[in-house]
Amino acid sequence: MLTPKLEKALNEQIKYEWFSAYLYMAIAGYFENDDLPGFANWMRVQAKEELAHGQIMFDFICETGGRTNLLPVDAPKNDYSSALNAFEYSLEHENFVTGRINTLMALAKSEGDHAAEIFLQWFVTEQIEEEANFGLLVKKLKRIGDDGNGLLRLDEELATRVFVPPAQLAV
Repeated sequence: MLTPKLEKALNEQIKYEWFSAYLYMAIAGYFENDDLPGFANWMRVQAKEELAHGQIMFDFICETGGRTNLLPVDAPKNDYSSALNAFEYSLEHENFVTGRINTLMALAKSEGDHAAEIFLQWFVTEQIEEEANFGLLVKKLKRIGDDGNGLLRLDEELATRVFVPPAQLAV
């Protein structure tokens, strides 16, 4: 059973996971408008991942006898100066989310909730992947610079990304 502090913190994290989805859909819209459908696809897939992360937390709260409390989601930033700017902003956001996950883990430890610690370990590992993916794309975009051909090649690469639901959501 979740402590009230941990239940409240997990509910707040659901908000941030779903805000992330909202943010990445906004960035997908930016890329669509900038005629980069591969980049838009990549962000749409990322948005689906974030929705799944929130769903996993929602389910955990329910499974542990807690009460979900969905909180309002703020409007995301919608405009960017470049693909690089959008990915740098996204990487900063993922760094923020990582900090929140680490704080949740520390709270679970301080509350003596071993089940929540085990549950949150997946998110700790997931954030390593998230930061690595965004970080790699930032590096690629910096390497590309103003090379339009490089940008179009990366757009083609990003168009191949597909959403794979996390095992926790597999039916």
